[in-house]
Amino acid sequence: MGKANRERRRMKEKEKVRRRARAAPPVDNNQGRDARGWAAPLLGPPSPPTAAEQMAALVDQAVHALHHRDDAALARIVTRLTAGTGPGWRRTGEQVLDEGLRAATTEAWNRGWQPVDVLRLVTRRLKAPHQQLVRAAIAAQMSRYASTTVDPRWSAQLAEAEIAVWWPNELTAVHACAGRHCGEWADFVIQALELLHELSCLPSLQTLIPIPGTAVPTRSGPRPEADERILARVRALLAKAESTNYPAEAETFTAGAQALMARHSIDHAMLTAAGQAPTDEPTGRRIGIDNPYEAPKATLLDAVASANRSRAVWAKDLGFATVVGHPTDLDTVEILFTSLLVQATTALTREGSRTYRGGGSRTRSFRQSFLLSYAHRIRERLTETTRQETANAAAEPGRHNLLPVLASRDEAVEHTTNAMFPHLTSHSAGTAWDHEGWASGRSAADLATLTPTASVTG
Repeated sequence: MGKANRERRRMKEKEKVRRRARAAPPVDNNQGRDARGWAAPLLGPPSPPTAAEQMAALVDQAVHALHHRDDAALARIVTRLTAGTGPGWRRTGEQVLDEGLRAATTEAWNRGWQPVDVLRLVTRRLKAPHQQLVRAAIAAQMSRYASTTVDPRWSAQLAEAEIAVWWPNELTAVHACAGRHCGEWADFVIQALELLHELSCLPSLQTLIPIPGTAVPTRSGPRPEADERILARVRALLAKAESTNYPAEAETFTAGAQALMARHSIDHAMLTAAGQAPTDEPTGRRIGIDNPYEAPKATLLDAVASANRSRAVWAKDLGFATVVGHPTDLDTVEILFTSLLVQATTALTREGSRTYRGGGSRTRSFRQSFLLSYAHRIRERLTETTRQETANAAAEPGRHNLLPVLASRDEAVEHTTNAMFPHLTSHSAGTAWDHEGWASGRSAADLATLTPTASVTG
């Protein structure tokens, strides 16, 4: 190889090295110089963590201990959290816990939870002090949003649950609740940590309502006045059905309410199809399923939903079911389910307790069978009422396209349900083994017959 060629090769090798150096990330050679090769300023030892940083680290460790059910570690951490020295140690602890709860609440919204969902779960799994604290945390977190960026349905939940800031602006929610706490500071800290742990373990849900801070005012405005009038009439009829002591009257009032809502749903579907009403796409609404006898109650909700062109998906561990349907039908499902459950509970209370001939209580098996039978019979009755109302409406002049319209809405509900719950499975909601309870429940459902009554609907 000639001298000129060797020189060119050396130059190429040097250029490759320079390109690699330019592309490589800076390397700290621990020679007191920064990435550019300049001398770095001399730094002293790292500053010790602040009290807030120490407290935040301890809170994280405590939540971790709760997650792994390490009671011994939790006890040690709580001792360190509550035995700190200095006049501001407790106030710092309150501030750290308050920030943690607000952050956990915000994360719950991001995971699809709504205020009523969080409150229901805390009520289900924890105790009264935790419930007071979570209400305060929700109120404090919600106070940071402008009302124009909060969906009206969200605000309605807060108003119905009476969740609002009740303490002075200069205080935090945790400080206010700690002031009302009757026990020791350590007990309150444990309760706050238990609530933080519960919120940190929330699974992701479907986002059914825009989360706070993202809602945009719409031109559609509130519910149409006609819908409000119908709902008011339905609520009045069902209130009478719940309050009367005469089964025949309850039957008449409940039947009138179901017929009224079934016809209203049909009329609304036709108006929407004709472009005379705003398009209403299927959505979801969560309805609580409380102890005891959750399975029969979930069966009753499924019966009401199915008869009103909706689907109910029960999340047993979380204490609610998500009903998927068009908004008008969801109103029917929620109102009618609530009323039928009240009527069933009233009838069940009248039945009293039961015992075996040889002794021992069979009240639980009786009531389980009663409610399951009630739900099955209600399903039959509601389905027949909806079928009859649909047939009557289809026979009216100008309603020749009613059945295709309803079929299209059913298909939309099915599609939305599959999109929300792609891994949906079906399970039995329980069995009934008490013959008397089954017969009594079916009889009670017969007394709540939902066949339309002309004198009421007219």
